[in-house]
Amino acid sequence: MTRKYIDCREVPSDMNCSVALSADSDDELLEAAVQHAVSVHKHADSPELRSQLKTFFHDGTPPADAPRKA
Repeated sequence: MTRKYIDCREVPSDMNCSVALSADSDDELLEAAVQHAVSVHKHADSPELRSQLKTFFHDGTPPADAPRKA
């Protein structure tokens, strides 16, 4: 099983959030990412948000250094 991650440092924002989340499955990672997006970034949970978050998923674990922004 390949670990998955999402890294807020890749997403442009005014907050310059440095949180990275990882999990063993897409479903688990998506739920954690949605909770973070709603509680910290004040997004509304929606199918569009969930779809957008999935585009930032990567295999492996987050790098220690900040990735380049998209």
